[in-house]
Amino acid sequence: MKSLPIPLAALSLLLVPFVASLFTDEVQWSGLDYLIMGVMLLAVGSGIQWVLQKFQNRRNRLIGVGLVVLLFLLVWAELAVGVFGTPFAGS
Repeated sequence: MKSLPIPLAALSLLLVPFVASLFTDEVQWSGLDYLIMGVMLLAVGSGIQWVLQKFQNRRNRLIGVGLVVLLFLLVWAELAVGVFGTPFAGS
C-alpha cells in the first residue's frame, strides 16, 4: 500500500481546525497559525520519513520516531500555552 504524500497529509490535518472554525467560535486560528502548523506538520512528516529510511532496526526506528513526535509535541505546547516561558509562547 502506498502512503499518502506528506504535503497532502499535512493539508488534510489542517482541514480539521478549519472545518471546526466554521461551526464554533472556540477555534480562532489566523492565517499565521495555519502557516506555522503547516510547516510543523511538514517537518514532523519529513522527520519521520527520514528516520524510517535511515534506520533499519525496529528499535532504532521506534526511538527515532518517538523523538520526532516528542519534539513536535513540545514545540506545539510551547507555541500554544507557553509551557517553558519562551518569547514564542502563545498569549
